[in-house]
Amino acid sequence: MKEIVAVDIGGTHARFAIAKVDEGRVVELGEATTLKCAEHASLALAWEAFGREIGKPIPREAGIAVACPITGDILKMTNNPWIIQPSQLGSRLGLDDFTLVNDFGAIGHAVAQVGPEHMQHLCGPDTHLPTEGTVSIVGPGTGLGVANLLRRDGQYFVIETEGGHMDFSPLDAVEDRILAALRDRFRRVSVERIVSGPGLTNLYEVIGELQDRPVALKDNRTLWTMAMEGTDTIASAALERFCLSLGAVAGDIALAHGAHGVVIAGGLGQRLAHIIPHSGFAERFVAKGRFENMMSEMPVKIITHPQPGLYGAAASYASKNS
Repeated sequence: MKEIVAVDIGGTHARFAIAKVDEGRVVELGEATTLKCAEHASLALAWEAFGREIGKPIPREAGIAVACPITGDILKMTNNPWIIQPSQLGSRLGLDDFTLVNDFGAIGHAVAQVGPEHMQHLCGPDTHLPTEGTVSIVGPGTGLGVANLLRRDGQYFVIETEGGHMDFSPLDAVEDRILAALRDRFRRVSVERIVSGPGLTNLYEVIGELQDRPVALKDNRTLWTMAMEGTDTIASAALERFCLSLGAVAGDIALAHGAHGVVIAGGLGQRLAHIIPHSGFAERFVAKGRFENMMSEMPVKIITHPQPGLYGAAASYASKNS
């Protein structure tokens, strides 16, 4: 058994934890330490702050998840001034070995390794996710993350994708009008313009226009609170439309991947865990014409682990070193 550092670096926060891994799997994930990126000028300085927080030497192996594409030797993050150079991480952080994975790739590793107690059933048969074949992972958050988890002969492989940038496809007259309005703004309308945190703002504004009730712009956090608490009818209508679209998109992605199960992830997935089962998500998920029967036999879950990014970062290291 080996102790490693698990790291999950986002635009606003960097999370750290000590994890224990053995034989390719995460055995234990310690308590998370969350630091504000804006309060530390670099990852190395945040790393030192984490060391002071735990009061002991930091392990020399790490699994690190980063909220940006892992390409090239200079990684620049949105809403975060840090610049990460993979070729220099080992020397700057005092590491003998590490893995570097995209943040949604880390979610894929978490889905592969967490136990069934961290999977809340949404729709379809109430069975475990398949141990063979493909599981599609769809994660609404700041954007729309999409990954493909392939399980084969006791092994698994995580394939990160850009599925959130597929074209939005309207399925009724209201969505025809939403698409037309958003096309005027963005020219090309991807599903991420609808099924994401900022997507709710787009829906809110357009639905207000369609109802001849222009709405005052709200910050995104306030809007989500109003929608989930039902204190604003336009916001509630936008959330209903969001859940419908999430179901349709998740079903489309499952078809494209040839999936045998689907997991909803992302920060919004957990926030909506009590709302999605009572929305139109399930009906839209299975409404795939000649494939309705197949879709209705597919288990759909929400991952509820409190720190899937950290867990997945540790799992990415463990799987590489198994």
